[in-house]
Amino acid sequence: MTGAFLEALKCAADQSSADEESFRREIAVRMKELERERAFAWRRLNLMRSMDEVIAPAANEEDAVAAADAVLRLKLGWADDSPARSEVLSRFAAISRGMFANRGEEAQIDIGATLGDFEEWYRDTHPGPFWALFDYEMPETPVVDF
Repeated sequence: MTGAFLEALKCAADQSSADEESFRREIAVRMKELERERAFAWRRLNLMRSMDEVIAPAANEEDAVAAADAVLRLKLGWADDSPARSEVLSRFAAISRGMFANRGEEAQIDIGATLGDFEEWYRDTHPGPFWALFDYEMPETPVVDF
């Protein structure tokens, strides 16, 4: 009788340990998700602030889009063009145009929705979210004098 009782307690202890370990794994996964969401939220804010700074003084929509394009290229380290990059920049231009249009007193375009549409397009057509592009640090390029 004592053996069966101790075995039952052992099983309960083992189950508790397994439950705790499972919970710790779930917490670790959720923490990673929350860290990524936070990083993306700050990236979104910082990029949109940078865009606003260059779009606000633009004389016309074309200048605004060109300035925003330059900011995005700089932030992503895109010195060269490619068809994929050109498509991203082209799609992102809708956000820049909307921000330019909304410089007045009344906002006519829902920039949040436009940005959301862009993010959804990117997620549907690329292997990861747009904001993951900012994960990659550009390697330092040594300066060489000839």
